[in-house]
Amino acid sequence: MDKKLRRKVLVASLIGSSIEWFDFFLYAAVATIVFNSQFFVTDDPVVSTLLAYFGLALSFFIRPFGGVIFGHIGDRVGRKKTLIITLSLMGIATACIGLLPTYGQIGIAAPILLMFLRLIQGLGIGGEWGGALLLATEYAPKEQRGFFGSVPQMGITIGLVLAYTSFFILTGLLSPEAFAAWGWRVPFILSLFLVGFGLWIRKDLDETPAFQETKKTQTVQKVPLIETFKRHPKEVLITSCAKFVETGPFYIFTTFIVGYGTSQLDVSFEFMMIAIVIAAVLTTIMIPIMGSLSDKVGRRRMFLIGSSAMLLYAFPYFLIVNTHQPALVIIATLIGLTVIWPPITAVLGTMFSEAFSKEVRYTGVTIGYQIGAALAGGSAPLIAQYLMNAFDGSSVPVSLYIIFTAVVSMTAVWAVKGVQAQDLEYQQTQEAKA
Repeated sequence: MDKKLRRKVLVASLIGSSIEWFDFFLYAAVATIVFNSQFFVTDDPVVSTLLAYFGLALSFFIRPFGGVIFGHIGDRVGRKKTLIITLSLMGIATACIGLLPTYGQIGIAAPILLMFLRLIQGLGIGGEWGGALLLATEYAPKEQRGFFGSVPQMGITIGLVLAYTSFFILTGLLSPEAFAAWGWRVPFILSLFLVGFGLWIRKDLDETPAFQETKKTQTVQKVPLIETFKRHPKEVLITSCAKFVETGPFYIFTTFIVGYGTSQLDVSFEFMMIAIVIAAVLTTIMIPIMGSLSDKVGRRRMFLIGSSAMLLYAFPYFLIVNTHQPALVIIATLIGLTVIWPPITAVLGTMFSEAFSKEVRYTGVTIGYQIGAALAGGSAPLIAQYLMNAFDGSSVPVSLYIIFTAVVSMTAVWAVKGVQAQDLEYQQTQEAKA
């Protein structure tokens, strides 16, 4: 592949992914300072916060359905067309959130409409990730597949930086009253311009070589979902479980800690934004470095090293933040996001794409990824908040939850080697029959 096409593919994959995650993280950024007070209005602030976190979790629960719908389209019609649909869907839903009336204006209809739009966002992101990943990995040279597969993962932290920075700037420019009244809506509405830019970037790309080969050999599946579970049931289970340690701790480090920091650690919302943004910027740099390294040392080894580190960090993380020292809160966030998380997330997508045959790859990687995200991602802040309340503010149960996600994922990835060997034998048998 020539350098110009390589650059174009990587840029299209990264920009689209970044915009999708920017839209997605806008909600997370203000869940505990806007949506809990303006949409989920109750007599108990804790209940309002839990409901706001439920709104975050809800979009994760719908993501597997987005994966089924857009995985089907992606495996049958093509990666490019699917990515255009998912990006448009996300952009429209995000802008509509910015225009929603509050509970004080239209009553119970406000949180219901907000939840509906979060469901639309969940459908969009459910189909976007797999397409962005395959756009990168199916164009990638074999010896650089780890690096190419890590590029869409950078979109997660870039989207986070854009979302959190936009609110940090607005809180600095506006009075608290103005921000609460209308300022928080601005990033949601302006995201439409970013979506237009993303669609323009992607419009001239051809379908990936792998999909073109599938069409040429007439191996496009009528119902990719059925074929996926028929041929790759173990891979779906493994990839779903592998996702746990990548997604659960991430949302504790970036979403739960915002509410926890402002309510329990005596630090401001603006300070928490700065800490997370600094960590996310450095993480964005680390992800492609870890992806390139995986091309040399192997995806499985990198993942297990990162997961082991996450397991060991579960208790030290809260020991550090519970000092109530702002500088130590930043250090704890930096260690979790910049040192421990990148080896896990950088190899996740490539590892998933290598587990499924190209005829059902979009469906396979998306289903595995989104089931894991639904079970351990959006629910993580909700679970962490519930555990804190149930155990009188103790962080020990939350640390145990982080350990649980690491154990689940490590157990799953230990099984990858045996499954890959079985798949190779299956492929050889099929070729012999042909």
